[in-house]
Amino acid sequence: MDKSLTRYIWSHTRREQIWVLAVVLLSMIPYYLSFDLPKQIVNGPIQGMGFAEPGATQRFLHWAPDIPLIGKVELFPGLDLDRLGMLIALSLTFLGLVVVNGVFKLYINTFKGRMGERLLRRIRYELVDRLLRFPPAQFRRLKPAEAASMIKDEVEPLGGFTGDAFVQPLMLGGQALAALLFILMQSLWLGALAGGIAAVQGLIIPRMRRRLIALGRERQLTARQLSGRVNEIMDGIVTVHALDTTNLERADLSRRLGEIFRIRYDLYQWKFMVKFLNNFLAQVTPFVFYLLGGWLTIRGTLDVGQLVAVINAYKELPGPLKELIDWDQARQDVEVKYEQVVEQFRVDELIPETVQRVMPGLARLPGPLNAGSLVLRDDSGNLLLDHTTLHIGRSETVALVDDHGGGAEAFAAAIGRAIWPASGKLAAGEVSLLELPEGVAGRQITYVPAEGYFFYGSLLDNLLYGLRHAPGPSPRRSGATARQFQWCQTEARAAGNPPLDMDADWLDVESVAPNARGAHDIPDAVMAALSVTEMQDDILGLGLMSHVDPLEKPELARRLVEIRHALRAGIDAGRIDAHVVPFERDRYNEEATIAENLLFGTLEDPMTQMPRIIQSPEVRSIMMRGGLAGQLFDLGLGMATTLLELLGDDPAQDVLLNDLPYLTMEDIPDLRQLVLRVTPGGLSEATRDDRMGLIRLAMFYVEPVQRFGLMTPELARTVVEARNAIHREISPELRAMIEPYDPMRYMRSATLMENVLFGKSRDTGTRAGQSVRAAVVAALDEAGLTRRVMELGLDVNIGVGGRRLSLAQRQKLNIARALIRQSEYYVFDKSLSAVDPRTQERIVCAVVATVTERGDGASVIWVLTNTRLAHLFGRIIMFDRGRIVADGGLDTVSAASGGSGIALS
Repeated sequence: MDKSLTRYIWSHTRREQIWVLAVVLLSMIPYYLSFDLPKQIVNGPIQGMGFAEPGATQRFLHWAPDIPLIGKVELFPGLDLDRLGMLIALSLTFLGLVVVNGVFKLYINTFKGRMGERLLRRIRYELVDRLLRFPPAQFRRLKPAEAASMIKDEVEPLGGFTGDAFVQPLMLGGQALAALLFILMQSLWLGALAGGIAAVQGLIIPRMRRRLIALGRERQLTARQLSGRVNEIMDGIVTVHALDTTNLERADLSRRLGEIFRIRYDLYQWKFMVKFLNNFLAQVTPFVFYLLGGWLTIRGTLDVGQLVAVINAYKELPGPLKELIDWDQARQDVEVKYEQVVEQFRVDELIPETVQRVMPGLARLPGPLNAGSLVLRDDSGNLLLDHTTLHIGRSETVALVDDHGGGAEAFAAAIGRAIWPASGKLAAGEVSLLELPEGVAGRQITYVPAEGYFFYGSLLDNLLYGLRHAPGPSPRRSGATARQFQWCQTEARAAGNPPLDMDADWLDVESVAPNARGAHDIPDAVMAALSVTEMQDDILGLGLMSHVDPLEKPELARRLVEIRHALRAGIDAGRIDAHVVPFERDRYNEEATIAENLLFGTLEDPMTQMPRIIQSPEVRSIMMRGGLAGQLFDLGLGMATTLLELLGDDPAQDVLLNDLPYLTMEDIPDLRQLVLRVTPGGLSEATRDDRMGLIRLAMFYVEPVQRFGLMTPELARTVVEARNAIHREISPELRAMIEPYDPMRYMRSATLMENVLFGKSRDTGTRAGQSVRAAVVAALDEAGLTRRVMELGLDVNIGVGGRRLSLAQRQKLNIARALIRQSEYYVFDKSLSAVDPRTQERIVCAVVATVTERGDGASVIWVLTNTRLAHLFGRIIMFDRGRIVADGGLDTVSAASGGSGIALS
């Protein structure tokens, strides 16, 4: 990117700038004419100049230009109008010029806006494009929050300035010059005065604003640093709580906010001082005009029409002049922002654009992996791998083991291009991996680190993420949709963005592991990969906790209800009845919330719908007359009191709130104040809002979950008694919010597990709970619905970075994502470090067997955390302090390793 913003703007918008500049010059003609018309109207029709005789007329629009060498040429004879006609004609002309000037401004501003948005789009794309081409080490120096802040916020003003970069000075300068020239033509003295004050404004104000620019630069830098620090706190919140450094972070935050406050306060002082001086100079001139212009008019050297025209023209002078000064400040400000952003994104060793070009189809590596005198270093310059020469061919299974240091990990990361060589060469055949197109290296070498990243979206989307390399056929579009798409493509090209179709079919079937002949075989490849990594049970669990809309999947909902009845018969037969509490109309379900028991049903959005229901007049009346309101109030108060006692003053105890999803740590201060208010007087003296607050809290109470000992048999009976009254008396609007428990219907708001059981499982997570789940899974398997439920689990959103999954689950998922792809080399860098040793052995054995049995010559390279698994590999390479100390089969390496203490089997 160009170092100068002005050159960058001109190079990418040259043609548009030239066009709009020509339009601006053309707009100066009607703009200037609008200054002279008030003088003609006042002196002519209004004061009667030229209409001294009764019935006198004047010519309107007479056009006879004096052409050199030819003389006067009458192009239009004009119209003879009387005094009233001339007044109307001149006034209409003035109105027409106002409209013409407005249309010019509308067109110019719209064109500038479009030009600016295009360049802003170009800048943002180029910055993200450069991020995608950064060398790996650069990401460890640039904080993600700061980079995102620069791309999103700091370049925003550049788009607005693009349209003004060349147009604004010409347009504003032209307007100011036109007004000043008109004043000079009416009176030399008044013109000189206006010009002098304009010169003072043009010299003093910009100098004072230099301080504003410096302060603005400081504000921007400190705000960016604050954004990065907040991001760090969020990423490290577990460490902050674990080490009790919350108050240290508060102190750091207070210091940073204090610095920002100082800068912003200083900025306000200078800003309003400059504004005061600018406004003062702008208001002094009219005072002088009235005084001096009035004196000249009294003397007869200036007529009234000229004075009115001069004052009218001067009204147009301060505005453009002030905006021109503002433009100069904005120019300097955005220049600074542009330079700062470009400096952060200027990297010497960017990945060449050709390496990341779109490559449809599947290309093979030019040869096996070769390392020649390879040297790897970390960001601090510490040696990780020292002049290593190595060859790894096809159809090999290689275990990398490290005695001391990180040579094995560094070598695996280098193959995955996560570390770049400091010297030496790492190549496929004779071509360096860094020179290979990513369409080759990124597909034929699948690198699986211990901390693989997962994007916000469904589990299936993340599994198939590695198959989306190039756009396939675009969907068929017609009518308005096709026209909109073509317009978007045209704008993308104009802004320098690639016209890639995000709605195209990006799923590359050729990249799927062998035996997949089309898109219809991809689900089988997904299930096979999940089976290898032992993820089926996890996916099935997600499916059991998911929700099914019976309107979207009526057949599945119907069959699940059938399974419910079959399983219900088993429960009634006594097989798992002790572990399931069914939904029964005349019985309180202790595993469900008080709200679910009271309504005998579920709500689609309990957090918003529950307050509406309990605050409705019908429900309040039912709760008051049955004594339920007082009991729930007491339970809510006891619940709040117990919770506050358990939490104490330690914010790190927010783990207690995991079972209370309706309550956050931010709510605790308000809850503490609520308890203090209502404790002395109880229900009778509490305000309506306080009563409803505690009753709402009580609605989410589940005794087996919270275990506060607050649920009594009396309260359970009262809830069941109020249940029937609620369903009889509430309005149809409220009744529509409740999805009642009906043994013959599928409940959309309940989980699939609850629907199949038609009840709540006791002791979830214990052996008893596992037996219930096993019974449900067996019933699903017998009905042939296990795969359908797993597909529901694959549609579950796994959150930002996959944080809804455990680290062990993420590592398994990362390996499954790798196995779905067809590659020549699979590099696993301690990819199962969070998994227990027994499971590690089973998965490693299954992965090696899966890859070798494909018969396509793929190789497996694995950096082992459990070195006892080395016997599963045909070749073992042992590193020690960055050097290879042994390379060969198990017996060879065991003998060569000597007394290293590493167990290889």
